[in-house]
Amino acid sequence: MSHSTSPATSRLTVAQALVRFLSAQYTARDGERHRLIAGTWGIFGHGNVAGIGQALIEYGDVMPYHQGRNEQAMVHAAVGHARQLDRLSAQAVTTSIGPGATNLVTGAALATINRLPVLLLPGDYFATRPADPLLQQLEHPGQFDVSVNDTLRPVSRYFDRITRPEQLIPSALQAMRVLADPAETGAVTLALPQDVQAEAYDWPEEFFAERVWTVRRPAPDPAELAEAVRAVRAARRPLLVVGGGVHHSRAEDALRALVDATGIPVAATQAGKGSLRHDHPADLGGIGHTGTAVADDLARGADLVIGVGTRYTDFTTASGTLFQHPEVRFLNLNITAFDAHKLAARTVVADARAALEALAEGLAGFRVDPAYEAEYRAGKERWEQVVESAFGAADEDAVPTQTQVLGALDAVVGDEDVVINAAGSLPGDLHKLWRSRSRRQYHLEYGYSCMGYEIPAAIGVQQAAPDTVVWALVGDGTYLMMPTEIVTAVQEGLPVKMVLIQNHGYASIGGLSESVGGERFGTAYRYRAADGTFSGAPLPVDLAANAASLGMDVLRAKTVRELREALATARATDAPLCVYVETDTSGSGPAAPEAEAWWDVPVAGTATREAAVRAREDYDRQVAGRRHHL
Repeated sequence: MSHSTSPATSRLTVAQALVRFLSAQYTARDGERHRLIAGTWGIFGHGNVAGIGQALIEYGDVMPYHQGRNEQAMVHAAVGHARQLDRLSAQAVTTSIGPGATNLVTGAALATINRLPVLLLPGDYFATRPADPLLQQLEHPGQFDVSVNDTLRPVSRYFDRITRPEQLIPSALQAMRVLADPAETGAVTLALPQDVQAEAYDWPEEFFAERVWTVRRPAPDPAELAEAVRAVRAARRPLLVVGGGVHHSRAEDALRALVDATGIPVAATQAGKGSLRHDHPADLGGIGHTGTAVADDLARGADLVIGVGTRYTDFTTASGTLFQHPEVRFLNLNITAFDAHKLAARTVVADARAALEALAEGLAGFRVDPAYEAEYRAGKERWEQVVESAFGAADEDAVPTQTQVLGALDAVVGDEDVVINAAGSLPGDLHKLWRSRSRRQYHLEYGYSCMGYEIPAAIGVQQAAPDTVVWALVGDGTYLMMPTEIVTAVQEGLPVKMVLIQNHGYASIGGLSESVGGERFGTAYRYRAADGTFSGAPLPVDLAANAASLGMDVLRAKTVRELREALATARATDAPLCVYVETDTSGSGPAAPEAEAWWDVPVAGTATREAAVRAREDYDRQVAGRRHHL
């Protein structure tokens, strides 16, 4: 007589089961294996303290915990970690219900827009509804199943609310699938009602078995590849536009091999910069509104634009005005079909590395015309002189301009250092001028261009690469948005280097405002003048003292010479350190060149002020050059 044996089970709370499950998830690609969820960031309140909080104590030996100061910043740190590790590893973020949960929305949008994985575990209302309303409950009179966490739906690639313990098993598996899928990844949200988190349940032991998620490298379809090869061979002036997908796929070597064999020049988006070293003969630097003169000139005359791992944002296409060849066509290599089909392109929907390798094989013997090669190399040499002029300092005892700050940093950083920035006037200067020396050195978050990203992202990168020197470039505007994670860097002894630049306002938007007839309204950090505008003396704000008050050592640099010395000291130290510098904003010193391509920011259709009238006239001229590529 046979006896059936019941599957082994473990009695755990939902939160304990989830933490134990997450600790057993791995990714694998090319024989390399990573923890899928490498750790959990958390700030605790009544919505998660007795659930996920208790579970992290219970399983602290297998799930590292990181203490944050701001929920949005915790997501930024997790995103920095994921980007540094090529999306093969992510981190989780847990918050309470209410403000803690809604503070996640900005970070979630950033993660999803940039195609970077992060797992969000916000607390939620009581599933059993023992009291109504709860503290911080959003009361929607017609939809009682709505909570503030529903704000995360549009910015998440996967969202579920776990209202019963048994729902966790299929949902957790789907969440891992999305996080590990290079074509679908982004923010993943599992909203966890606080009573469900603490509820005990008998879980099958199989749920906690080690699970490996293969990060696929889909190969090109033969028919798509053949058409792509024909398109390139027929082109006289092809141009490669590389995006973040090249880095995520670790396709840099495949890109370089293709370029070395064919001579096709390469221009980079913000996310793709560094795909080739800056000194490679075919590297033209940034493209689009913040691009280099040589890249934008070639883009205007390209008859075939080959996009690799790029989303083609308006900065890249100059709002549809950049690619002006009358017969220009597009060929897109992208793992995501949605992005591959942009601009009515021929498509190769595949992993970037696999696609580039296959394309190179199909193009054996092909090379661009020597005259075309000589043209872009000469343009590259001319642009290098522009960079030298912007970075240079004739007077070492002068107050540095912003580009001279970048020049001083360029002279100090090592090839494998990581330089992080996200918003303000720095991204434009960096895209035009920075000399990228390695695949991950240039870390610009420009998909969402989120102020406040730099400091927490530096922490996440430092966690992912503890032996790497990490720099956060922070303007005064973005610093005032989110300096709080300085405390985390100090607490954890993470030796991030912060370069804090004081220019008394929103420099980027100030310039944009002036160009579109806004007259720099509301963009300066100054006292009110007699006419009521913010045009008085600069505010007496001491950001260096503020950073020091949060526990960070600070070096103040007043001249170019002092700046170089401070940066060298910062790089050599093994503790978190801030280099503070107030820049020369008089306009008399070296600066980045003006934009080489347009960007569409609508201008008032009618106005009485002369600045707006002139701006509208220029807008009408520029918008006339927009093309819809079909």
